[in-house]
Amino acid sequence: MIELNYRNVSAEKVGRENGLELDAVFGEYREKISEIVTRIYAEKDRDGGWKRWLNLGYDKALADSLNQYAHSVKGQFSDMVVLGIGGSSLGGYALLRALLHPYWNQLSDEKRNGLPRFYFVENVDTDQIAPLFEMLDPQRTLFVVISKSGTTAETMSAFMIAKEWLEKNLDAAEVKKHIVAITDAKKGVLRPVADREGYQTFEVPDDVGGRFSVFCAVGLLPAALCGISVAEMQQGIQDLDKALQNPDLSKNPAAQGALIQYLLYERGKPISVFMPYSYRLASVSDWYVQLWAESLGKKHDLNGDVIHVGPTPVRAVGVTDQHSQVQLFNEGPHDKVFTFVAVGKPERDLTIPANQFSEVEDLNYLNGKPMSQLMNAEFESTRASLTSNQRPNLTITLPQVDAYHFAQLLYLLEVQTAIAGELFGIDPFDQPGVELAKKYTYALMGRKGYEELIPVARGEKSEARV
Repeated sequence: MIELNYRNVSAEKVGRENGLELDAVFGEYREKISEIVTRIYAEKDRDGGWKRWLNLGYDKALADSLNQYAHSVKGQFSDMVVLGIGGSSLGGYALLRALLHPYWNQLSDEKRNGLPRFYFVENVDTDQIAPLFEMLDPQRTLFVVISKSGTTAETMSAFMIAKEWLEKNLDAAEVKKHIVAITDAKKGVLRPVADREGYQTFEVPDDVGGRFSVFCAVGLLPAALCGISVAEMQQGIQDLDKALQNPDLSKNPAAQGALIQYLLYERGKPISVFMPYSYRLASVSDWYVQLWAESLGKKHDLNGDVIHVGPTPVRAVGVTDQHSQVQLFNEGPHDKVFTFVAVGKPERDLTIPANQFSEVEDLNYLNGKPMSQLMNAEFESTRASLTSNQRPNLTITLPQVDAYHFAQLLYLLEVQTAIAGELFGIDPFDQPGVELAKKYTYALMGRKGYEELIPVARGEKSEARV
């Protein structure tokens, strides 16, 4: 399974000023971590606890229904367009980027085995949306619209444009076959629309927030439609979950990661850099940024006191960011903790030719070496340089990038976030700061009931009651 290596956060490796006396702090927090882990898993079925995402890896009925639908439409659509934003988009996109061919959309239908290309509309920028519709064939395009409430302005505006586009180009009876809705089972705006129009629907379960929704239909339907094994992902989660349910800090990698991040934040390192050494995992950094920022950046603690707490997540990708951010990482302020993601074995490898530029002595060291060896050397050297400069860092290692281990990576980070929220004393499952901006958007767009916020949204007043 995946592994967490935290030796480079120890005071022995990065000095007492920047590192942790791990034996001491693990001993100090052992009982508290045990209580937190036990409480989190005890509440996974409690209404209003927002922890039902802990059950998603065990939902075989969901896997069966997704696979059944994917099989029923295989070969009908050349393109799949996912309409969603934030948690309705980032996880699914990271999943497809990681587990499909890196140039999937450029492959022929034959090489894709009749499975669709994929596109994600996660913005309201018409410079993205309009050109996409210009290149799509309405006869061969499936839209997956994802909104739990059905009031997400960005998603629903794109959906209305897509629906009109289909209606202009298809018979009325055909339109509904080109739309799938993923929304709340009973509540919200999209549910009655989908039922009335006769769309195929899947549910966002109760008490599953957007950034924790990748392992329900939100992420798994796009995966199933593109031929990725849902069963393998669920098996990976189940196998890892045995360790993550363990209240023993010494045996629980999610608890270890959460505690280390929390303690280093308290020690003056409020920036959390996430840096996978894999092109296929690059989009996991984007998903992590939302997970960490939206879950842990809070004004109030659980008692209602103002604390303004939260690590700032930073996206990085190896080796690309060695040539952009690592200068800062190595010699800038001592305010960061780094999480590397390494891959043990690439799916493909290339050998650097031994007969190219053999007369150039300064390039001879590359001759005949596997590219994977160079990637690993780049990772090891960056990690070593950060450690030498007393920059604490952790490493998560996947044996390989496949459905089983990819699911473990995301699930590990989800549980780590839930534990970190408990340590910070905040609610990691709400997002009041996001909701406030949504209300201002409603006001500016003329939604009824939000008129009093218009002056604030326009900058004419400095505050308002919301």
